[in-house]
Amino acid sequence: MKTSIIAAAAMMAAASWAGMGGAQAQAPQKVLRIAMTAADVPTTTGMPNNGYEGMRFLGYPVFESLVLWDLSSPDRLAGLRPGLAERWEQDPSDPKKWVFHLRRGVSFHDGAPFDADAVIWNMDRFFREGAPQAEAQGAAITRGRVAGLAAYRKIDDFTVEIETARPISYFPYLSVYILFASPKAWEDAGRDWAKVALAPAGTGPFRITRFVPRQSVELTRNDNYWDTARRAKLDRIVLMPVPEATARLAALRSGQVDWIEVPPPDGIPSLKQAGFQVVTNSYPHVWPWVFAAGKAGSPVTDVRVRQALNYCFDREGLVGLLNGTAEPAVGFYNKSNPLFGKPENAYTLDPKRGRALLAEAGYGPQKPLKLVVGISTSGSGQMLPLPMNEALQESLREHCGVEVSFRTVEWNTLLGAQRAAPDQPAWLGADAVNISLVSSDPSQMARWFLGANAAPRGSNAGHWIDPAFDEAFRRIETTSDPAESQAAIRAAHERLVDGAPWLYVVHDLNPRAMSSRVTGFVSAQSWFQDLTRVDMK
Repeated sequence: MKTSIIAAAAMMAAASWAGMGGAQAQAPQKVLRIAMTAADVPTTTGMPNNGYEGMRFLGYPVFESLVLWDLSSPDRLAGLRPGLAERWEQDPSDPKKWVFHLRRGVSFHDGAPFDADAVIWNMDRFFREGAPQAEAQGAAITRGRVAGLAAYRKIDDFTVEIETARPISYFPYLSVYILFASPKAWEDAGRDWAKVALAPAGTGPFRITRFVPRQSVELTRNDNYWDTARRAKLDRIVLMPVPEATARLAALRSGQVDWIEVPPPDGIPSLKQAGFQVVTNSYPHVWPWVFAAGKAGSPVTDVRVRQALNYCFDREGLVGLLNGTAEPAVGFYNKSNPLFGKPENAYTLDPKRGRALLAEAGYGPQKPLKLVVGISTSGSGQMLPLPMNEALQESLREHCGVEVSFRTVEWNTLLGAQRAAPDQPAWLGADAVNISLVSSDPSQMARWFLGANAAPRGSNAGHWIDPAFDEAFRRIETTSDPAESQAAIRAAHERLVDGAPWLYVVHDLNPRAMSSRVTGFVSAQSWFQDLTRVDMK
């Protein structure tokens, strides 16, 4: 596997530099080569798979949303900024309705205009059953991220209205996950999404110009990008999937790539000594086990078991294994977050308390707790899932006698559990799944935990249902008072700690390593990054 991946890297590098011809001698192109953690190239039709790594590299750089992330600062959580909509507002007479005023003068990469008709066409693509342009995979991903949408309509050529099933004060944070692709590209491809993948068109600062399935994809600067202040400095970016951490490391050291996601922790000191850049920053990430809390017959339906497990392993030891590229997680939010609240439970390594809770639930030396956990070999935000899960398995066994076995699958297969009820085959018969998830804002808290978002309607995959949490969220969704909203978020988070729908393990520090030739990169506190600012020297 390692040899084949590095061979693919070499082929990608050769392809990247080929074709420059005589122009290279006059003005060498600036080409950035990136090794992703994905096992395959994310889909290229305008709603990439492979989780948020897919969105990071083949989502926002190529396709855009009405509202975009503000990725300009490393010092604060990423907020929102206008994207394909210049502005938006909640209807004061009906808080379920949002009006978006579209940006004028924007074209897709194929020259087609971006307007209200293009918005409705894409909304139908994702949300209307039986639409000619419906794309099953993209629709499944989008619906999982944007639950609660009820209707949408064109008001005029540059105004659209989107209606939710209930008032949702944070809907702009959900709108960032609806990307827009060119209807013309679909028509030109004979209305075949498989052919669209070879020549897609978005509105972003880069366009896809070469796609080799399972090997690489090439992005070229969009010289006609509508936001002139954010036109890219690079000429091209070549992306390739390299799921093995050691193979990514070897590719960087040998000069086959310029940038790698998630360097292996034990390789970081030598990379720094050799003059490579290693960049880290806090961002809204949780690496958990998502418990099948609503699965009949599973031991994790008992809150005492879920709480016990959170007391039964060594988070600090795991951070040490990761060479300091993570922080201990004791809740959905980082403990330092002012919205963390004051829950009754303060998780730390406390085997005595963990064993006592297990005993209350009927488990002990004569009847050890046995769990099956679905894990991946790599993936977006997954950090180093195999050694991390093995360390977690050993820590739970050592401290509380818990016996854990794994069902190991490829990342996109595991992601299927995120969109399915815990008693469905996508869950692999497991009591928990290890899927790293985002904690950026209330929309994500609702996505993972709200009862109304239980999969497959939304992404509450474990079917954890907590009336007190749901009530706190009703207040969050309907209030316009910031103080009341923050109080409700704290109350909701306290339920997330005490109800323990997840095993809270670590928060990633988003490490990536790159050549000293790479300049201009700003590590935003986000799962997504602004590639337009990156340059090569």
